[in-house]
Amino acid sequence: MKTLFLTLSLLLWGGLASAERLKDIASVEGVRDNQLFGYGLVIGLNGTGDDTDFTNQSFISMLNQFGINLPDGADTDSDNVAAVSLTATLPPFSKPGQTIDVTVSSLGNASSLQGGTLLLSALKGADGQVYAIAQGNLVVGGLGTGGTDGSRQSITTPTVARIPNGASVEKAVANSFNRGDTLTFNLNRPDFTTAKQVADKINSLLGPGVAQSLDATSIRVTAPRDPSQRVTFLSILENLDVELGRERAKIVVNSRTGTIIIGQDVTVSPAAVTHGSLTVTINANPEGAFPGAGQELAPRQEIETDEESGHMFVFNQGASLNDIVRAVNQVGAAPGDVMAILEGLKQAGALNADLVVI
Repeated sequence: MKTLFLTLSLLLWGGLASAERLKDIASVEGVRDNQLFGYGLVIGLNGTGDDTDFTNQSFISMLNQFGINLPDGADTDSDNVAAVSLTATLPPFSKPGQTIDVTVSSLGNASSLQGGTLLLSALKGADGQVYAIAQGNLVVGGLGTGGTDGSRQSITTPTVARIPNGASVEKAVANSFNRGDTLTFNLNRPDFTTAKQVADKINSLLGPGVAQSLDATSIRVTAPRDPSQRVTFLSILENLDVELGRERAKIVVNSRTGTIIIGQDVTVSPAAVTHGSLTVTINANPEGAFPGAGQELAPRQEIETDEESGHMFVFNQGASLNDIVRAVNQVGAAPGDVMAILEGLKQAGALNADLVVI
């Protein structure tokens, strides 16, 4: 088995191509982050805490745990305490004793968490079990100031803070990495061509039938059962360079900012669009040498853009949407005019691409 892995490594490093690594375009099924959530109290605030009922109840409950029993009706209102929610991300393969970052967010009407300290709090997963314990001093990136007249100004958000390495992992999350005889790669962007390329690349390295494309997202690979061998095996596969399939032709239009992103392979069919004083004409004229002599006629597309000032642009090669947008920009058309033209071309069936408006 060691000889096999050495051979695979030599083949891998000797055959690098200009492409994307498998680890950058896909993830291993079952190996993922887990979200944690918790509730806690932040103390030590300089009069910027909250005065909600649930904060007072939590404060009394905390005192009871230390054997301090307050009489009924006792005033527990404190501006130095705030109720907060806790969120954290537990990376895959995290082990007890390791630390993770915690985000602390105010739940009540606290104006700032600056200078606060989080008391010991449990972080739970979706199954309700405790996976980490958080505690520590808060780091607030925002700044808030206020005047005696009630005016207030904030820079970013002072009611959200972080505790770097503020939670200690108490329990590991089980995963399916070491189970079964196969591993499954899931593409970040589903594509049938890319899925086939991944399977072909692995099979060309390990032999026919080792990898199988299940659909546009998943590629199943036969893997060794031994955990150490599986780690080495996966290390080799995730560094394979894979040629990606070309994305569908797409145009993204941001109507709020006027931003237009044109993807690859976007083309337009013959059409004419009039928008206000602006006219865009796309023609496809047959062109070829010695028609009738057995040669096929090739379409020659021309784009004409006309405005009151008499501007005109002609393109003798195949018409792309990039040519149209550049022509429209040269006559000083606003982004809204370009968007209107794109929408008109799409409705007329002349735009050979997906138009996405955000």
